[in-house]
Amino acid sequence: MRELRLEELTTEQKLGMVTIAYIRSDKPEEVDYVIERVKNHSVGAVWVQFEYDTDGETIKKIKEAADYPILIMSDAEAGIGDYMIGRHNAISCTGSTHLAYVFGKAIAVTARNAGYNVICNPVLDLISGNAVCGMTTRSLGGDKEKVTEYAMAIARGMHDGGVLTVGKHYPGATPEEAILDTHMAETASDMTREELLEYNLYPYIKLNEAGLLDGIMTKHSRYAKIDPIYPASLSRKLIDIIRETGFDGISLTDALTMHGVTSKFGKDTCIPLAVGNGNDLALAFNPDNRFAFDAMEEGYKKGLISDERLDEAVRRVLEAQHKTLAEPKYTSLTEEDISDFRRLDTDGIALVADEGISPTLSPEGKHFFVIITERSIDATSTDKLALDTFTHFWHNPLKISEKIKEMFPNSDVDFLPHFPSISNNMTIMSRQYGYDDVVFVTFFYGRPCMGHEELTARVRTVFDSLQVTNRISAVIHYGNPFVLEDLPHIPRVITAPGSFNATLAAIEVLAGTREAKGVIPYEVKLK
Repeated sequence: MRELRLEELTTEQKLGMVTIAYIRSDKPEEVDYVIERVKNHSVGAVWVQFEYDTDGETIKKIKEAADYPILIMSDAEAGIGDYMIGRHNAISCTGSTHLAYVFGKAIAVTARNAGYNVICNPVLDLISGNAVCGMTTRSLGGDKEKVTEYAMAIARGMHDGGVLTVGKHYPGATPEEAILDTHMAETASDMTREELLEYNLYPYIKLNEAGLLDGIMTKHSRYAKIDPIYPASLSRKLIDIIRETGFDGISLTDALTMHGVTSKFGKDTCIPLAVGNGNDLALAFNPDNRFAFDAMEEGYKKGLISDERLDEAVRRVLEAQHKTLAEPKYTSLTEEDISDFRRLDTDGIALVADEGISPTLSPEGKHFFVIITERSIDATSTDKLALDTFTHFWHNPLKISEKIKEMFPNSDVDFLPHFPSISNNMTIMSRQYGYDDVVFVTFFYGRPCMGHEELTARVRTVFDSLQVTNRISAVIHYGNPFVLEDLPHIPRVITAPGSFNATLAAIEVLAGTREAKGVIPYEVKLK
């Protein structure tokens, strides 16, 4: 293993050093192309999604071809391999920096053993309201100091496990993203430089001061009062703000295939423009790697990247590569680590109840449970597609129904789809009679390109109708808790991360057989 020297690299090699190759095991011709470039010292970093290389063969080929410490990166916001957590965000929902550290250590050890040396974590977006399409379930919260505490713990765990950290998505979430998603279009904000430094950039600055921030990932949002033309991912003005605070780690872009940047600047132009305007690595995220490398070289020829800027970027890439040679503090997880990691989802269940009432319901009572589903399902169905509708198959209404009947044997269950029909609604309204009360089990699992995070108006109408006579005694909700702000007052609210273990454990919390240890890391305004 050797370390490359800036002065020994040709211009073509330098342009390769600032381009992240995106490779997948199901595209062997792309793997072969990238390997030839690696052998020629013409690739600075490769991005390999874990799910496309579960046997590790692609990374193995890259490492065998590289005689220098090439950056091998991916993200792992919700974990990696056997160590996955549910979203909204299970880490901060526990209120525990110890468990945050365990999360960072677990993904780092797992990633390092799989061949990675850079993981794009932690997420540093601060969420002050139900403001970001697909982001609320990913954020650690809205309190800048608490988010910083969790992020520092995650980053320490990552460093101890032997991978570099990349905070994202610089320079932070904006309220305007409640309407648009950068996967689909550029978003814009009126936040000033001073406002960013005071709030959004607080965790970045603190992590950097603690030596825990190896890199940042820039996003496709435009901050018009700072740079009226370019989004942060293409803006030297935005990137310079964090540089002027003392940050000298790598800056890489979010995926340059996202419509938030390509619709205005083109799929090819945005690649060299990203480096020319201040990033050190361009994440083309295009399975056609020839296109990405050719676009970088063509942009250089057109003058989009100066030689001075190129050398600055390559220097930082080489310094990051050097960092990856450090020996990790831990190369394996203890039984205690594994046990603690498994607690993340269930320790993140929170319960809020009115004063003067029991926070739980009697298991012997006769309750009518209504489970919100992705679409209409047959309670006897075994069709996996009708039940497991989300990533990692966490939301299974039939399994939830079985758990309810186990914990509340005198109760009954029915299902209500997110877009109910007349008969769906009237069935619920008619079936409620003869029961002590009604309990809803709801979910919202925001993902990119899904739009506004809210329960449908049809479902909210059922809530409103039942609460005219105060029939609903409790709601158990998985995922983004801000969607509960639109509901009428409900005396008991249980929130949980979006994971299979959490869905079942939340039923135990309502029955009083499990303690609710979690917190809601946002300022959710329940009626």
